[in-house]
Amino acid sequence: MNKNLQSLMVFVMLLFSQTVLAQTKTISGTVTDAGDGMAIPGVNVFLKGTTNGTSTDLDGKYNLANVPEDGTLVFSFIGYVSQEVAAAGKNTIDISLAQDTEELGEVVVTALGISKEKEKLGYSVTEVGSESLNKARETNVANSLAGRVAGLVVKGTSSGPGGTSKVTLRGIPSISGSGSPLYVINGVPMDNSQRGSAGQWGGSDNGDGIGNLSPDDIESMTVLKGQAASALYGTRASNGVIMITTKKGSKGDDWSLNYTLNYMAEKAVDFTDFQQVYGQGTGGNKPGSADEAKTTGRLAWGAMMDGSSVIGFDGNQYTYSPASENYIDFYRTGSNLTNTVSISKGFADGSFRFSYSNLNAQSIVPNSDVNRNTFNLSVEQNISDKINISAMVNYIDQRSENIPFLSDGPKNPNNFLFLAPNIDHNIFAPGYDEATGAETVFSDDIYVTNPYFITNQGVNDLGRRRMITAISAKYSFTEKIYAMLRMGNDVSNDKVFSVDPYGMAYTNNLQGGLSGRGQSERSELNVDAIFGAQVDLTQDIDLDAIVGASVRNNKYETVGVGGSRFVLPYLYSPFNVEAFSRSYDYDEREVHSAYYSLDFGYKDFLTLTTTGRYDTYSTLAPMKDTGIFTTSVTGAFIFDRLLDIPAMDFGKLRASYAVTSGQPYAAYLTKFYYTSANAYAGVPAGSSPLTLPNQNLKPYTTDEIEIGLDVSFFKGRLAFDVAYYDKTTHREIMDANLSITSGFNSYTVATGSINNKGLEVLVTGVPVRNNDFSWTTSFNMTSMKNKVLSTDNNNNPINLGQNRATLGNAVTAFVVGEAGPQIRAYDYAYDDDGNIMVDEAGLPIRGELKNWGSVLPTFYGGWNNEFSYKGINMSFLIDYSYGNKVLSATEFYSHFRGLHKNTLVGREGGVTNDGVTASAEDYYRALAQNVTSTSVVDGDYIKLRQFTLGYSLPSKIFANTPVLKGLDISFVARNLAILMRKADNIDPEANFGSNINYIGIEGTSLPSTRSFGFNLNFKLN
Repeated sequence: MNKNLQSLMVFVMLLFSQTVLAQTKTISGTVTDAGDGMAIPGVNVFLKGTTNGTSTDLDGKYNLANVPEDGTLVFSFIGYVSQEVAAAGKNTIDISLAQDTEELGEVVVTALGISKEKEKLGYSVTEVGSESLNKARETNVANSLAGRVAGLVVKGTSSGPGGTSKVTLRGIPSISGSGSPLYVINGVPMDNSQRGSAGQWGGSDNGDGIGNLSPDDIESMTVLKGQAASALYGTRASNGVIMITTKKGSKGDDWSLNYTLNYMAEKAVDFTDFQQVYGQGTGGNKPGSADEAKTTGRLAWGAMMDGSSVIGFDGNQYTYSPASENYIDFYRTGSNLTNTVSISKGFADGSFRFSYSNLNAQSIVPNSDVNRNTFNLSVEQNISDKINISAMVNYIDQRSENIPFLSDGPKNPNNFLFLAPNIDHNIFAPGYDEATGAETVFSDDIYVTNPYFITNQGVNDLGRRRMITAISAKYSFTEKIYAMLRMGNDVSNDKVFSVDPYGMAYTNNLQGGLSGRGQSERSELNVDAIFGAQVDLTQDIDLDAIVGASVRNNKYETVGVGGSRFVLPYLYSPFNVEAFSRSYDYDEREVHSAYYSLDFGYKDFLTLTTTGRYDTYSTLAPMKDTGIFTTSVTGAFIFDRLLDIPAMDFGKLRASYAVTSGQPYAAYLTKFYYTSANAYAGVPAGSSPLTLPNQNLKPYTTDEIEIGLDVSFFKGRLAFDVAYYDKTTHREIMDANLSITSGFNSYTVATGSINNKGLEVLVTGVPVRNNDFSWTTSFNMTSMKNKVLSTDNNNNPINLGQNRATLGNAVTAFVVGEAGPQIRAYDYAYDDDGNIMVDEAGLPIRGELKNWGSVLPTFYGGWNNEFSYKGINMSFLIDYSYGNKVLSATEFYSHFRGLHKNTLVGREGGVTNDGVTASAEDYYRALAQNVTSTSVVDGDYIKLRQFTLGYSLPSKIFANTPVLKGLDISFVARNLAILMRKADNIDPEANFGSNINYIGIEGTSLPSTRSFGFNLNFKLN
């Protein structure tokens, strides 16, 4: 790595070093605010008429070399009046900039990638800058939003690098959808489809679309939370929109070269607090033979551990005392190493930026890795004074090796979690017989794969090559009238290679099998044509209008081969299997849309906006009047301009009402479609659907009312952003159950409805700000409630997901009248006096199936703090979540297997209820199986999510260096500590599923991790 850096430095010196001419000089100085004397970072300082320039650092200081004696320096910054100062006779120029009261307010990116003044928006928008995304980074950039945006819930999947990020905005937006917001890059939607997920029977999380992006290429992420904010995107806007603006060059800037190195090391964290008193065995006895030792390896119902010897699964003797290592020591130290180089150049009429980024991520699971190469090019050019062309190309080449399997299924590397406390996992290494290749079975269940076997022999690889492109051409008829044509294409090609390794215990004759080898292509094409104009209707009323049309096309095609029973060991080829299989799938959808947006402004303090959109969907039957028109209305009243309150800088009331539409989540629901199947006895076969189609389906809708307040005081030292919303979906398209005697097991209906309402508050303050020290703090909170209003025709509960531990006896479901998804589990049985009932053996009896709470939090948010002292900066982020429940397989198994500390009660004398005594082993196993509500735990937590400590070296150090002009160093840490949790043995955020069905379900996923690392950012000439 050091050699590469040195080579890079030499290369840069050869390209960009220049001799400082004798007649030029270096000018330095400080730029401050004329009002309060505070330093202003980021001020542009450049030599007039040239591209020679720089910007002020965090202390407002600058150094500009190669300034001729007769030159003029220009100082400019958004919101301030620019100044020009002659350089003659000066080596130091200190400047105080006055605020420009006529300058436009803060500009944010809104729907369709259109920039608007934030103060005039009638809906809630939150922007997160690149600084928050890049320092203590996650491999999936969406996870970096956790705790930073009111109304936003972010849950990473416990699956290692390359895993999915589950993001929900303002509750569960729909019963049938994915729940994920729409991601838009530079105004063009991208595909965020999940590429595989785990369920109760196992499987792997193969990632999502947003996880492929490099954080180093992102300038900002803007969250459009309400329906009014995202209404112009139509079909997918009910889940909200996250606008991604990529980095690009700036017109007029000189050459700029940056090199960034980020390294994060992560360690698995053990949240279990299991008993360490009783060891392996059953009936209070140690195993008496090797066979007994094998079948009781995950049962801790043995004798009290006393340091004596006990026979193991292999016939050897081991000490009967707590093991020196537990399951967490099986994992290695993971690492994420990112190297990014970017180069940019501005011209008088254009700019470009090119970057290359490499991520090498080693999972905590041995032999599981992700390597990602990203190339990004952004170009902007004025072809003439009327024509502007901009383009972005993002190419990603990602390779994931041996992606870990999750949940309670085969090939899971986390199966040592429930070992009896006296067993050291190292005795099961290397996981297979080196002579025969047969898996070393360590328990009574051959489907519980030996983690050493699957990490050493497993194959579950995914290769992805993805190209995201966006190009737009804008023709300006006048300064305020334009037409734009924009096209974006997102194409990804995946290659999968997954194997049941030769020697795997549960396969036929230990011959293994080819789970799948194939490839798929997924694409999304978006084309927009927009005409926009700004017109002064009267002296007091202005109009900003756009009209447009768009086409969106999504395609997915996959082909694969597989087979069982390899003939020759370790030759994992489809030509080396005894039974051959094949698969093929195709899906295509298209949406045609037309839209408009009209912004009316009155005297710069009142704004009224209305939008409309008409959509037709290919997934709905033609000739059935399935097109739909939806609209939104927003208003913003900037009341501070009519009041004389010296302390108030800004005050705005806002309100909105919006309706968006949606199509079925799956295609081909309106007609019968027969598919091919594997041949039978050499004869081609086919299959018919088991879901009854519905040709009368129409788009469902989501409407939302939002009101809000933005106020700022004391020159930005204190600000409040408050929003209340009430959102309801109508006529949702979903599956309902049918009796199989009808020939179908389900049918498609449009009867679902769900309501979300909540209060969002963001408070921002600057308690301290002087020339040397500043402290900025922000606190956001969300109070949210939702209710399922209707489901199918009979309003039956709609089951979503479960874990294998409580299979069929505890589920998540949408239940009418309750918050959703709701955990449903069995309670104790009670007599008329309210006492817990047991059977004649003293074992608890199963009672009623009850609702125990929603998997979504009802109160959540974050507290962020940033401190700056001269060149030193420090920040920390705390986030919190309250009010949700978790269905925990760990809770079930730890009771069932005698690991939970609760099971210590009654070990010697038994557990007595209603005068009847049962052994502790029988009682707790029956408790876990019959009373599944004991597996429901509180999901409340407070976490220290992030900490950074950095230093920006003073620019004067680099004043005479020909190459290096700046260096920022920072120590970073992520997921440092759980400050509060109510669940005893799990991280409340732990989960194995990456889709909406498995939110709030925990069980046998990878352990959570804690990360530490550093950032080095080199700014080069």
